[in-house]
Amino acid sequence: MRFFLADVFTDKVFGGNQLAVFPSASGLSTSLMQAIARELNLSETVFVFPPDDPAHTRRIRIFTPGAELPFAGHPTIGAAFVLAWSGEVPLGNPATRIVLEERVGPVPVSIRGEEGRVSYCELTTAQLPERGPAPPPLDDLAATLSIRPEDIETGDLAPGAASCGVPYCFVPLRDEAALRRARIDLSAWERSLSGSWAPALYPFVRTDGRNGVDFRARMFAPGIGIPEDPATGSAAAALPGYLGPGNAESGTLSWVVEQGVEMGRPSRIQVACDLAGGRIRAVRVGGTAVLVAEARLAVPTG
Repeated sequence: MRFFLADVFTDKVFGGNQLAVFPSASGLSTSLMQAIARELNLSETVFVFPPDDPAHTRRIRIFTPGAELPFAGHPTIGAAFVLAWSGEVPLGNPATRIVLEERVGPVPVSIRGEEGRVSYCELTTAQLPERGPAPPPLDDLAATLSIRPEDIETGDLAPGAASCGVPYCFVPLRDEAALRRARIDLSAWERSLSGSWAPALYPFVRTDGRNGVDFRARMFAPGIGIPEDPATGSAAAALPGYLGPGNAESGTLSWVVEQGVEMGRPSRIQVACDLAGGRIRAVRVGGTAVLVAEARLAVPTG
């Protein structure tokens, strides 16, 4: 069975977040897809099927090495990129709009092209962000991240949980040194977060727009087989829900999130949310991708 390997949320090979895309996965069982994802051992592997609704473009299923996800950003962006790159979705001018069916619902994606090549993909989330219950106490979060409690911000930003289909525990840190030191302590994670509403940790720090970046982040999700993720689109999608609209009543807020630096796979994620009446009405996440390889996997038939 043919598949592609792409690096997502980067414009350079060997950066960003790796993704395997199987563009024609009909006939694969759930257990076999999970086994393939475990074998490839990437953050996510995406399998593409004909849509259930003929008005949509494709249906996709997303697997980490340990679980199936209802939604994820880099598989959505990467699947759209590969479908356009391979010619299965023709590139329009100036953009092609497709809809990918995911467990979270239909996800619209805009694909931009330049001189016949894919230049940028942007998804609009199927669900608006929701806030979750309060996270564990500061001492527990610090122990889980192997940092000090005083490394965690508690002022205008404080730890909180939010989701756009996949919940995350957002932990604002005081400086980049604390972000670099962060390491998951699995025993502390088991005690405080493994059974919580948002077991995946997203420590981040504000950069005040330095080098065109608003936030530097990392993401740890041991519960689904991801020790650390180089770029997490679903967390970036939930970020506006965590931050809230602030004092803005209407218009568009946007941010650039840098992730994966500590892993040697720098990634840039564009995030935007539209506001009306002081409420978030839409969230968009976008980025670039590059093709790394085309390959074939020997799929068991028994």
